[in-house]
Amino acid sequence: MPFDDTALLALLIFLAAALYSTVGHAGASGYIAAMAVVGVAPAVMKPTALTLNILVASLATFRLWRAGLINVRALLPLVIVSVPCAFIGGAVQLPVEAYRIAVGVVLAAAGLRLLIDPREKATQQGGSGEAKIPLPAALVGGAGIGLLSGLTGTGGGIFLSPLLLLLGWAGARQTAGLAAPFILVNSISGLAGNILSLRALPEELPIYAGAALVGALIGTQLVIRWLPVRLLQGLLGAVLLVAATKLILT
Repeated sequence: MPFDDTALLALLIFLAAALYSTVGHAGASGYIAAMAVVGVAPAVMKPTALTLNILVASLATFRLWRAGLINVRALLPLVIVSVPCAFIGGAVQLPVEAYRIAVGVVLAAAGLRLLIDPREKATQQGGSGEAKIPLPAALVGGAGIGLLSGLTGTGGGIFLSPLLLLLGWAGARQTAGLAAPFILVNSISGLAGNILSLRALPEELPIYAGAALVGALIGTQLVIRWLPVRLLQGLLGAVLLVAATKLILT
């Protein structure tokens, strides 16, 4: 890839990682959108996005764990069912034009809902308290989101976060603390489901990885220390709209 395109893609990846990590996400949909901008081959996009996802989600999980924002009890029912479903989804290749549009519309609606009229219960929980997810909902939701994450080449955070917030099951910081490890394990599982795709990783991957990690350092510092709850919800709404735009227009 020409140097100018490599530099532009690294900058876009940095910006995506910084924005997405403020809400506990790893940025896969943002990386895919950035790669589409510079004309990266479709076969390269999914494994590259998932590899960057794993790096960023690992860093985010570590930092959020140290900050006491990861609730293992609430996380386990989600990941027990999501991981095998993400593996299955990663192994499946579907014609996805109509599917992407449908998912994009759902994400756009959730993003607008968070931007315009966030749930009061979720806002009140944002600074303290624990996530409370009904067990049947956690099992069904985890399975469905895991399958979607494998099919779309994302870690599933763009589906999990609005579900938790809009149903009032977790506040903004608690949602970030659940999303990061959820994305990490599902990204690993989704990539394992199509392990042969690793042959398509670009030579410039170390540059992109460095850009993503620097962005994630900034984003996770913001969510842990400085950003108020309502702003976090607004950022999540913006992230969902970016992801929706990417899915609809790709």
